[in-house]
Amino acid sequence: MANRSRTPNLSLETLLKQAKWSRSQFASIVNRLGAEAGLDLHYDQSAVSHWVSGTVPNAPVRRVIVEAFSRKLHRTVTHAEAGLPLATSDQAPPGVDAVEEIVDLGRADMDPSRRGVIAAASLFSAALTVPMFADSAHAADAVPVSPGKMTVRIGAGQVESVRKMTDKIADILDEFGGAHARPMAAAFLVNTVVPWLHAEAKDTVRKDMWAAASDLVYLTGWMAMYERDHGTAQKYYLKALKLAGRADDHVTYCRTLRGMSLQASNLGYGPLAVQLADSAAEAAPKAGPRLQAFLTGQQAHASSMVGDHRRARKLLTATETALMKADNRRESIGGYDQSAYAFHVSHVLYEGKDLPGSISALQQALKAQPANERQGRVHFNAVLAQRQLQHGHLDAACDSWARFLEDYEHISSARGDEHFETMRLRLKPFQHTRSVRALSPRIAEVAVLKG
Repeated sequence: MANRSRTPNLSLETLLKQAKWSRSQFASIVNRLGAEAGLDLHYDQSAVSHWVSGTVPNAPVRRVIVEAFSRKLHRTVTHAEAGLPLATSDQAPPGVDAVEEIVDLGRADMDPSRRGVIAAASLFSAALTVPMFADSAHAADAVPVSPGKMTVRIGAGQVESVRKMTDKIADILDEFGGAHARPMAAAFLVNTVVPWLHAEAKDTVRKDMWAAASDLVYLTGWMAMYERDHGTAQKYYLKALKLAGRADDHVTYCRTLRGMSLQASNLGYGPLAVQLADSAAEAAPKAGPRLQAFLTGQQAHASSMVGDHRRARKLLTATETALMKADNRRESIGGYDQSAYAFHVSHVLYEGKDLPGSISALQQALKAQPANERQGRVHFNAVLAQRQLQHGHLDAACDSWARFLEDYEHISSARGDEHFETMRLRLKPFQHTRSVRALSPRIAEVAVLKG
């Protein structure tokens, strides 16, 4: 034993109660499971008492402890849940750390009361080190199945289930907002996908499951980003990168990097946004035309943020050319269309101080937007209204905010809430004008509905 601490491990004690094990029983079980892993352990009741009082067992034993509770409680028990550290030096089997962290993130998202605590402790890092694809690509190294643990075997049907559920969750996100869709994604991740990542499977199926899981984790991170939970979003994104690397899935890997670039640009980190967008493009050398447009559009946006307007315009041209070559297939994850392109054009023009051009491009983006993308319209109309007001067109801004309210009423989204508060703040100096007086009853009505 090592690293003695005076802080009692109440989490471990809680798990013992849930498992209905005495300390002597638990010591025997740890010894038995340790033997399965090739460890010669001889613990007794006193050792368990030391662990509960705060002594930290060494890394291999910690993994045996969480495995024992996982088997008994029929769910994934993580090191964090057991009050035990999972350090880089632990040399955990490939993928174990990423999967455990996904479980911890997902459980926080499933429980709104915990989510606030986790979010408060999760800060966005502008100095993160992004793993290269080659460093993460160990598709053959699946999370090992512990002897005697798993009787479940998965096939292509389970992989397809994950992909279809991911598409359905993306649809719910578009129509009703991330506050509804994100807990669903987290619950599906924790309760269904993670156990399948541990299940027996052919190598090709296991690889496909890692890829499908990576897509879902990426989508969950995307929702966290737009719920302004940026630290948590960044953690999801990094886990998606690890899963994509293990699946040898360049597409999801570069899509995730692109999502991280968008997050950086939303937070005003221009140089980081450029770095991540360029890394995303470099990670997808065989990208199809729609994916190419998806990546170069973000490169253009990021480049304009750092004042490289010549490069931004060049990248917009490449984006438009690629989009013209793409088919009409609609993708729920990583999709890109004329509406998204026009939105990027608007960003580039705005960064270049062309406010009228930016407004015109935003209007084109709204015209091209699919009818079912209510959450997107909320964002587009809110941004349009802000820029119209900045341009001195109060009546036009009020019209755009009226359309924003029509959609905002029906969705639950932190980004929408932020736009609503911005609207009220920006309109306050004009409260006695005709157009604002006409809009005020509707604003008050929606405020009451949102509680």
